[in-house]
Amino acid sequence: MDRSVSAPGTGTPGEAPAERRRDAAATRRRLLDAARDLFAERGYEGATVRGIAERAGVNQALLFRYFGSKQGLLAEAVAEDGLERVRATPPEELFETALRSMLTRDADGNGDRSLEVYLRSHSRGEENAGALRELGEKYQSVLASLSGAEDAALRADLAMAWLLGIGILRTVVAREPLASADPEAVCRLVLGALDTLWHAPEK
Repeated sequence: MDRSVSAPGTGTPGEAPAERRRDAAATRRRLLDAARDLFAERGYEGATVRGIAERAGVNQALLFRYFGSKQGLLAEAVAEDGLERVRATPPEELFETALRSMLTRDADGNGDRSLEVYLRSHSRGEENAGALRELGEKYQSVLASLSGAEDAALRADLAMAWLLGIGILRTVVAREPLASADPEAVCRLVLGALDTLWHAPEK
């Protein structure tokens, strides 16, 4: 019996290190993508390790190898895209970019589900709480820079609360008319009011 065959995604004997790294990176990506979908669809409790691994097409042992636990996978799934968006987006465009990504779906109903995962999975243990806290602090810092007021951090938190509230009503509660509202109409109303928030007098 040939015992040299490794579990899917772990590489095989004699395989070049660069190839193993590419395989590992691809496996991590499949697990993250599968986790985002299942956490958004079913919440933290409903998304099982087996279900995530099956959707990713890998052995579930690899989830623990790369992320340590389901909680560790959740933390990375939530934070990775959000932190990358903060790094890559000009401050004055961050709120609108996050809002549009949450509102927009393709023809098959698919779209950016990172905020939906955040909403459904908040407060799931200390590891995940740390990742969410870091993401929230980054957003607050960037948004606060848009106002010269002394209470800029408060204004940033209010903007974030509005963004999350829209996410709850549209993607989690699916409350009408917001759930099916035209993204352009939502952006027009929200961004117009947001400009007032940044520039409103302090007293």
